Amino acid sequence: MAQTNSHLTLLSDLTPPSLERTWLTSPHPTLPIVATCSSDKTVRIYSLTNFKLLSTITGGHKRSVRTAAWKPHISGESVLATGSFDATVGIWRRWDNYGATNTTEENHTNLTEGADDADTEDEEWRFAVLLDGHDSEVKSVSWSPSGMLLATCARDKSIWIWEDLDDGDNNFETVAVMQEHGGDVKCVSWHPVEECLASAGYDDTIRLWREDLDDWGQVACIKGHAGTVWFLDWEGVDTTPASAAGAVSADLQRQWCEQVSLSGPRLVSCSDDRTARIWRRVPKESVSGTALSSAATGIPSIIRPTGTDENWEEDACLPHAHELAIYSVAWSRRTGLIASVGADGRIVLYEERFVEGGPSTDAGADAGADAGADAMDTTDDAAPVQSSSLRTEWSIVAVVDGAHGIYEINHAAWAKRADRGSESTSTSTSPNEEEVLVTTADDGSVKVWSFQR
Repeated sequence: MAQTNSHLTLLSDLTPPSLERTWLTSPHPTLPIVATCSSDKTVRIYSLTNFKLLSTITGGHKRSVRTAAWKPHISGESVLATGSFDATVGIWRRWDNYGATNTTEENHTNLTEGADDADTEDEEWRFAVLLDGHDSEVKSVSWSPSGMLLATCARDKSIWIWEDLDDGDNNFETVAVMQEHGGDVKCVSWHPVEECLASAGYDDTIRLWREDLDDWGQVACIKGHAGTVWFLDWEGVDTTPASAAGAVSADLQRQWCEQVSLSGPRLVSCSDDRTARIWRRVPKESVSGTALSSAATGIPSIIRPTGTDENWEEDACLPHAHELAIYSVAWSRRTGLIASVGADGRIVLYEERFVEGGPSTDAGADAGADAGADAMDTTDDAAPVQSSSLRTEWSIVAVVDGAHGIYEINHAAWAKRADRGSESTSTSTSPNEEEVLVTTADDGSVKVWSFQR
């Protein structure tokens, strides 16, 4: 496909790279560091300030490390969960002030290879506990927004939820095992503010899970994709679509916030079918009686809720941009941009804009003719009706072909990068931070990109 006017610029590779395939890179929630999982059985911790290796975590897994996630809302310490093809999940800990103290603990195993750089210090990682329960390769791990629950999924078709007892002894308790998926479960992802878990897998479905009376159960099953669903990500709670007119009016902002308060953040998914789709929960008071409900039209919804019943509808299908399977999508909770990557080695960025007044428009037409004739309408018949002032469309704003040479890109993630002159641990409110996109590929390389409008 012809390239759009790309504003995605390569800042740097993370060095040195792994000599084997890298699967995923997980940005730390507050520090300007990332953890990269590799087929060489290690996890590498890199700085986003100088793009250099800080430490290498080894010794915990016997096969490829496929996935990792940082525990949120923890002070003074970093906690990393890792999932491996050896069917186990590891929990690793490091004191954030370790290098500034003289504290030593005889039982802590040094698993660090420090970078030879004057600006960095060796990091001391401790292997805290091994969670053993899956029967085959662990594919994804995800912490709940509170940080008290850890979800894991595997090729054994199961999803496990573990509770961190936070008792000082690194004890975890199994609170649920769900086995409704009909195949390899590829991804689990927690809702950003609620204890609602989304999962996706080889059976082409997306499933939503919630706890009811101390028992976890499926509340929705989305059957909108025509191939393996590889990855999921949630929308941020504070993002708003852009406006073609410039600044978003106060009235549009208010209406959007009202809509979000009813339906909650949306979910984006990507698939072997080369599409990326966005899903919105229908508020319960809207499920029945609407003019477009299945009861009124006689046309069944593509989403068939089971269990206790949430109705999720397709909100948009992003403009066609990939020629092969899409392996990962990342929804920026800061800007609202979505990035997609996959087997064709292409990075694509999408932006949502308000369409003020007038009939629904074809997202593909205005997304850029570069997306081709297959660009898809974000307001198709499967999507819920939006008020005229809240119509939105998605367009492609940047494309990079061959971003990692000839290699497939396995994962993309948005990350906060502290300015070199302000290496703080502050949150995204700091004016000295920028957001970057981190992509991870089959050749072991991890690249950091900057998007400029």
